[in-house]
Amino acid sequence: MIYIATVHWETDKWIDIQLKYFERNIKLPYRVYAFLSGDACKHKDKFHFTCCEPITEHAIKLNLLAKFITHQANNDDILIFIDGDAFPVKPLDNLISETLKQYPLAAIRRTENIGDIQPHPSFCFTTVGFWKSIEGDWKEGYEWETTAGIRRTDVGGNLLKTLTDRQVKWLPLERTSQLTDHGLMFGIYADLVYHHGAGFREPLSMYDRTKSLVGIVKPKLIAKLLDLLLCNVSVKNRFRIHRLLGVGERIHSHNQLISHSIFDKIKKNEFFV
Repeated sequence: MIYIATVHWETDKWIDIQLKYFERNIKLPYRVYAFLSGDACKHKDKFHFTCCEPITEHAIKLNLLAKFITHQANNDDILIFIDGDAFPVKPLDNLISETLKQYPLAAIRRTENIGDIQPHPSFCFTTVGFWKSIEGDWKEGYEWETTAGIRRTDVGGNLLKTLTDRQVKWLPLERTSQLTDHGLMFGIYADLVYHHGAGFREPLSMYDRTKSLVGIVKPKLIAKLLDLLLCNVSVKNRFRIHRLLGVGERIHSHNQLISHSIFDKIKKNEFFV
């Protein structure tokens, strides 16, 4: 049996899309456990199990879903964590079974996000027994050094520490292609899973704060000049400068247009047919 833990925050727009791709690309018996909020709670009957408690922290929701699952699943059952705006674009069964013969856990690793190295819950799979044995925890806490020269933590930080401390060799699933030139959102990982990356939040990321401003600020000469001036500025100070110049709003608007366009095409089956 495959147990899937997912979260849909406030909106219901990804539910039918995600469930459609589960049905298309998972042939083994599976059950979907979902943490829902807002309009998504209207779709409780589409899942095997749902919880609509007013919890905001994403990691806690995933940890609770895992608790519900592990209390009733067998140790050799497969446990999948996946974001609500992510879904498999190719059959999962064989890849998961073959991978778990060599690694106890596989997960997306978003090194494109200023060098993040932790397992990311946008897509992760393991066995119920392994998750129980390490007392799996998705909360942030453990820090690492980024390519931007800062120490940071994020969801999956504590899981990274557990795997590191126990010397567990896990399989990172890297970004293999993307639907636009955005380096973090709208990506496909291991040629297997699509992650929209902005399905439930404002489309403005750490990556956006450190990328080139060409295409965002006009004219191009000014954008290149700003890139040159900001290249040695800390991420925190970049945030401040972007705010003062109104750059953050421009990036947000630009990403929002792309996000809506891609979602509409996914809904019309223009991708991943």
